[in-house]
Parts: sequence; structure tokens; C-alpha cells
Amino acid sequence: MCFLDLAKAFNKVPHKRLIEKLQKHRIGGKLKCVIESWLQTRIQRVCIKGVMSGWMKVLSGVPQGSVLGALLFLVYINDLDTGLINELLKFADDTKVFGKITDGSDRESFQEDLNRLVNWADK
Repeated sequence: MCFLDLAKAFNKVPHKRLIEKLQKHRIGGKLKCVIESWLQTRIQRVCIKGVMSGWMKVLSGVPQGSVLGALLFLVYINDLDTGLINELLKFADDTKVFGKITDGSDRESFQEDLNRLVNWADK
């Protein structure tokens, strides 16, 4: 068993790829337009010791604590287990990979699954 935590995962979801994944799930029309608008109109600024930066457009991330943000994150990671041999459980940004390892072949397949997950994250 291996526990994985996708560090700052909610903040790293690129909006462009998320929209592509929504389209692959056949989410389109007005709903896609609303989601796209909601993501693309977000701005933020930083305040350090009372000094504020200028406003900047947010290009990645889904807002934590919002129902839509959690749903969009799930859509984004939905294909995380594609091609895996072992079992995978997802809960928000926490992931557990598990399988029975009795010999070298099982160990190799488990390692291949971990490599697939790393490749998914790199993409």
C-alpha cells in the first residue's frame, strides 16, 4: 500500500486542461460557458506587511471550500487511475494505491503503477 498526497493540488489545476477534460466528459453548452467564465474571471493579489501587489489574473487552481471547486477537481483527476493494474482510492487530493504483493512480478507491476502516476502528474 502506498499513500500519496498531491501537494497543493487544488492550486495547480491548469484551467485550460480542465476545460479540455470537461469537454471530454461531454460537459458543454451553457454549463461549460458558466464554468469557464467562473474560472477565467478570477483575480488575486498579495499583501505583505501591509503592502499590496497589483491584481493578477488567476490561470490555475480551483477554489477550495466551494462545491464547484471540489467537483471540478474530481473531474480533473478522474483519469488518474487509467491503465493502473492495482487498486486506487481517491479522496480529494489524497490517493491510496494498494494491491497484494507476493512475488517480484507483483512488485514490478506496483512500481509500474507508481511510475504511471508520476507520469500523469508530470503531464
